[in-house]
Amino acid sequence: MTELTRYDRLRRLARENFPQESARLLDEALEYAARRLDGQLRYDGTPLLDHDAAVAAIVVAEIGLGSDPTIASVLHDVVRLARSGEDFCALTAEIGERFGKEVLGITLGLSNISEIPLKISREQAENFRDLIVSYSEDPRVILIKLADRLEVMRSLEMFPPQKRRRKSWESLNLYAQIAHKLGLYNLKSELEDTALRYLEPRDYAHIVERLAETEAERQRFIRSFLEPILERLDRSGISYHVKSRTKSIFSIWNKMRRQKVPFEGVYDIFAIRIIVDCPPELEKQQCWTVYSIVTDFYTPNPERMRDWISIPKSNGYESLHTTVSAKGGRWVEIQIRSERMDEVAERGIAAHWRYKGVNQGGQTSEMWLQRLRELMEDTPRALAERFDAKPATGEIFVFTPNGDLRKLPEGATVLDFAFDIHTNLGATCSGGKVNHRAVSIREVLHNGDIVEILTQKNQTPKADWLGFAVTPKARTKIRAMLREDEARSGRLGREELERKLRNWKLATTVDEAVAYLVKHYRLRTGTELYVQIGSQRIDLAAVKETLVRWLSGEAEEERRAAAAEVERSKSRAASRPEARGANDALIIDEGIHHIDYKLARCCNPINGDDVFGFVTINSGITIHRSDCPNAQRLRENYPYRVIEARWRERTDGAFRASIRITADDTTGMVNRITEVISRDLKLSIRSMNLTSAGGCITGLIHVEVPAAAVVDTLIHSVMRIKGVQKAYRVNN
Repeated sequence: MTELTRYDRLRRLARENFPQESARLLDEALEYAARRLDGQLRYDGTPLLDHDAAVAAIVVAEIGLGSDPTIASVLHDVVRLARSGEDFCALTAEIGERFGKEVLGITLGLSNISEIPLKISREQAENFRDLIVSYSEDPRVILIKLADRLEVMRSLEMFPPQKRRRKSWESLNLYAQIAHKLGLYNLKSELEDTALRYLEPRDYAHIVERLAETEAERQRFIRSFLEPILERLDRSGISYHVKSRTKSIFSIWNKMRRQKVPFEGVYDIFAIRIIVDCPPELEKQQCWTVYSIVTDFYTPNPERMRDWISIPKSNGYESLHTTVSAKGGRWVEIQIRSERMDEVAERGIAAHWRYKGVNQGGQTSEMWLQRLRELMEDTPRALAERFDAKPATGEIFVFTPNGDLRKLPEGATVLDFAFDIHTNLGATCSGGKVNHRAVSIREVLHNGDIVEILTQKNQTPKADWLGFAVTPKARTKIRAMLREDEARSGRLGREELERKLRNWKLATTVDEAVAYLVKHYRLRTGTELYVQIGSQRIDLAAVKETLVRWLSGEAEEERRAAAAEVERSKSRAASRPEARGANDALIIDEGIHHIDYKLARCCNPINGDDVFGFVTINSGITIHRSDCPNAQRLRENYPYRVIEARWRERTDGAFRASIRITADDTTGMVNRITEVISRDLKLSIRSMNLTSAGGCITGLIHVEVPAAAVVDTLIHSVMRIKGVQKAYRVNN
């Protein structure tokens, strides 16, 4: 067969669907591709251009796109194979000049998708689907890529066994799902069925055999079932026709596996569609008339009734669905719609997909696919003009060196990527390599980058990292580590200062020295002083010199002020007459929100807890729970600053309690927990931080409660929820 006759079907399709000039340009593209791809063969020894021409035929005949996408389909392997060549720029310039910028843009988009290093991973399949969509800057690119994959699956027998399984997995988990979102059901079903043939050959053969064995019986049943309905419809004068649809092999297999039933246990092997031909104003009336005729002969199942004619789906789908009981208790699904409704559904406007909303001012990939699908109702050639350049998802997809895919927000840096992989990797990140190029941790990443993280053992998080880290995970971890470093420095600084003061044998107490140093260095609290000393930002030699000068009389006024401040702190509890009760204990009431009293963050006390007060140097009195992790240290080291405290019997206001929960990761579990807290107990949830791993949900829920007794009720109520394993109060 000569090159002139090999592609006659594609040329005929072009003449039937395109203007004369576009058909001539397609001929030119075929000749151009034949020269550029000369010697390039497929696995079975046929020319690679056969594949491109077959893809172009699918684009015209089965998807219905115009001349530019068809020409791009013919040329896409020319561009793909030239990507790494020296004449790539010259080639793309020539294609743009000869065939137009739109054709060039589509071929480059297809080439970009072909370069994605797909990795078989069910956990990352959704990310890979989104990445494929994000590479489709022209909406027609994703449709051509689906046609390309469909042609590959139709020719899969020529590939080696390992490639068959890999391409089948990709088709089933990536491309079929995209086709589903677009409403391209015939294409989706063919991809799924072909993939199943190679992934589960025994199951596939069994279902094909059983469908063949039951075909004659199934057709007899359908004829018998429809006979009285069609007789009544003919007498009614309604113009109609009937379609019967057999469930796809993959759908049958999936239902058998999901419901754990044999082939005979799948009752909806087929559905019957009755389509009426009438003016738009009579559609509802005639559809309901058909429904009335069907239910005159067969009993409907009210639970399976779906009226999408009175209230269409949000994506435009209109149809009347009912399931009726036939002879022998067999259930049959009936779909009733008009010609217009059927055309809309068949052309992909009505995919069974729930779309998410706008995300950060941009579209999610699902919304992008929805808009593309809706535009398919109009002339396909107008797609590029009427559609946004690309899905503004607000997300990028980047790869690890071994091919794992990570999803990050736009603007994410190398540091964000490191924290996304692992906290310790982020904490010790010193730089990275992006596409084998050395970069700093501030480098902003882009779609499709391959990122390698470089670390140093002595690297620790810095405060300025918060200036360019954008992901919540990275920022939260950095803040937590900075707080840990500060707390560690504070402990070291306190211990070091107290030890030095004992060794120096200066004529002052620790509290007086700290009070003076806080004022001298213009700090707010003693904790800040300890942190400065622990992090070596304040030199202890300078501290000694400062204290010696102060105690020598050169700063007598400051010394008296420091001593007075300590005394004021010790006596603050007695400064308010109502604060003391009969037992001379601090009474905690609404005054806790003033500067005199503060609730300790380390243990988060609430009304009803056994508590005590601790007199701080500069921050008044802090209220701690008696079982606070810091209680023993405070009582042993500073007994003279500990005071008795108790709650007023009736204290108004709300306190925050933190509950840690472990529960089974089942559908609706989080909703049930929040309903118990908010609806049943009428408590306010301040925040939730729950994560899912290993089939369990774990995390913290912060709730406002009026008293400690309510926490016990809360925990008891949550523990009664089926699937909750643990629920207990924590300190923060």
